[in-house]
Amino acid sequence: MDVAAVIFDFDGVIADTERLHLGAFREVFDTRGWTLSDQDYFDRYLGCDDHGLVVAYARDNGLALSPEDVLDLVARKTHAFSRHLTSPDVLFPNAVAAIRALAARFAVGIASGALRGEIEAILTAAGIRDLFEIIVGADDVAAHKPAPDPYLAAASGLRVLPEACVAIEDSQAGIQAARTAGMRVIGVTTTSPEHLLTDANIVVTSLADVSPELVETLA
Repeated sequence: MDVAAVIFDFDGVIADTERLHLGAFREVFDTRGWTLSDQDYFDRYLGCDDHGLVVAYARDNGLALSPEDVLDLVARKTHAFSRHLTSPDVLFPNAVAAIRALAARFAVGIASGALRGEIEAILTAAGIRDLFEIIVGADDVAAHKPAPDPYLAAASGLRVLPEACVAIEDSQAGIQAARTAGMRVIGVTTTSPEHLLTDANIVVTSLADVSPELVETLA
């Protein structure tokens, strides 16, 4: 089937925000005496939405959290992260050029574990919000990656079959979500090493390597 659409993950693919998310979680976790290492974040929790990360962290560390505790931690993390959104150079180098080239050939959307408001703020500041026909954030779906719901919602919003979409992902959970949705996947090694992205159809080092011609090889 020909490729009709390209659906991007956001954190770690378009925006270099994973370190900002990690810093925000650490700021909040520190108030409770909890530690979140680089290795745990990138190896175990990358691809989780905020709620999913808090729940997984509590489970992995034997912490008893009430639903109210989880909501409070997520709200505090969101507030901490929002203070960093104005950091310079949030987008990866060459991301804008790559997105513009792909948008000239395909419908493009986003399926992300980040909140839609955060995504919109960064894209608007970069002057590329209008390139995306659909943005699906963590607050738009009930089930998050590795569930396929974000990608299925994005395909529905673009009015194309999932099988006609190529997803661009940087995490195992994201690749699993896209593959379960029935999409082909390009993995980028911006935040995960290549050996963790082997379920992708193609693995590249950055969006600079993702041309319309490369996408069309997956047809």
